[in-house]
Amino acid sequence: MLRLGEYQKLTVIQKTPHGVYLAEQKYREKDGNPGRTSERGVSGKASVKDVSEKAPEKVLLPASQVPEGTELFDEVFVFVYRDSEDRPVATVNRPALTMGGFAALEVKEVTKIGAFLDWGLEKDLFLPYKEMSGDVRPGDKVLVRLYLDKSKRLCGSMKGIYDLLSTRAPYDRDDEVQGRIYEFSRDFGVFVAVDDKFSAMLPAHEKTSSMKVGQVLTFRVTGKKEDGKLDLSLRKAAHLQLDEDGEALLLLIEEYGGVLPFTEKASPEVIQRETGLSKAAFKRAIGHLYKERKITIDDGKIRLV
Repeated sequence: MLRLGEYQKLTVIQKTPHGVYLAEQKYREKDGNPGRTSERGVSGKASVKDVSEKAPEKVLLPASQVPEGTELFDEVFVFVYRDSEDRPVATVNRPALTMGGFAALEVKEVTKIGAFLDWGLEKDLFLPYKEMSGDVRPGDKVLVRLYLDKSKRLCGSMKGIYDLLSTRAPYDRDDEVQGRIYEFSRDFGVFVAVDDKFSAMLPAHEKTSSMKVGQVLTFRVTGKKEDGKLDLSLRKAAHLQLDEDGEALLLLIEEYGGVLPFTEKASPEVIQRETGLSKAAFKRAIGHLYKERKITIDDGKIRLV
């Protein structure tokens, strides 16, 4: 049977002015094959005419797509999808995405019913709103997989990417990597595809309010779980981050008139909200500034020197 969304090797069973019709190899005419007769096609060569009760399932490869020199019973490697009129059609062009895989595709248009993505074929891939994991805009590149909807049409989905990503990343702690955001979780953090391929996560305590789905950022690998998934951070290694965090805290203390209205004893939520730092990073930065004699800590107050 014809398989939508996949590459298939099919056999030319009929030639027409509009192109050639393809079917599975088992329908190829053989000498003395009962239940079939042959007739002359437009090319003047024999074409298959099925006289059995069930005709072969066939698909048109448009004339503009037919490789030069193609003859009856030749095999052609094609991708099968549906055209703008929702009819099965074959193409020798190779889309960026096939069934069972995923890819980063560019958003060409956003409408009231969903978005349309460029996947390298004449008809754009439809991404329904219900299959989005975040807002998208024209020009964005988002990770999507391919699926068949209830009407047997090929569509894209931004959901289910997690289970398709590889857990064999060739990276170690403190390596710098590029990753694309593909989903947000309030409980766990931000899900990232490193190199658009490897499974990774940015923890929830990192500053993520300005991030969006499809965005590509530079991360530092902070660890690798037993199952191979990467832990990431936007922050540098602790000893490299101290100066940057310290300078940011000095500016914050200045904004408060020289006295910080909370200390390292404040809750992690307060510290995160006010400074954008985890409690541990905040304590390291305060200790660093204190050792450099840029602040004092008296009577539970952190002051500029």
